Amino acid sequence: MKGLDTNILVRYIVQDDPPQGEQVTQFIEKTVADGETCFINNIVLCELVWVLESVYRYSKEEIADVLEKLLRTSMFHFESKDAAWWSLREYKKSKADFSDCFISRQNKTYGCVETVSFDKKVKEVDGFVVL
Repeated sequence: MKGLDTNILVRYIVQDDPPQGEQVTQFIEKTVADGETCFINNIVLCELVWVLESVYRYSKEEIADVLEKLLRTSMFHFESKDAAWWSLREYKKSKADFSDCFISRQNKTYGCVETVSFDKKVKEVDGFVVL
C-alpha cells in the first residue's frame, strides 16, 4: 500500500498541472498494476475537501461527487471508509463542513455521546450540540 499526500490527490483529481497530473496518474496506475492500493488517511480526506472548496472553488455538489467517486474506487483504501461515507451523507444534507461531519462521526466512534461546538452550521449534524 502506498500513502498519498493531499497535494498528490489534488493533482490526480484536478489535473491543472499537466506534468504533475501525468506523473501522479502514472504512479497510481503503476501502484494498482502492481497489485497495491493507495491509502488516503482522514486528514488527507479533510484537507482535500478544504483545498477543492477554498482554492478551486468547487461547489458542495462537486465536492460530494468527487468524494463519492473516490469512496467507490477500489484502488483507494481509506483510514475510516465507513465514517467517510456517513460524513458524506451528513455533509450533503446539512450546512456543515465535511470535516465537521467527520469530527462528529469519529468522536462517536471513540465513545463520545456528543461533540460540542459554537458553530451553528453543525446543529443539523447527528452527534453535535451547539453551545
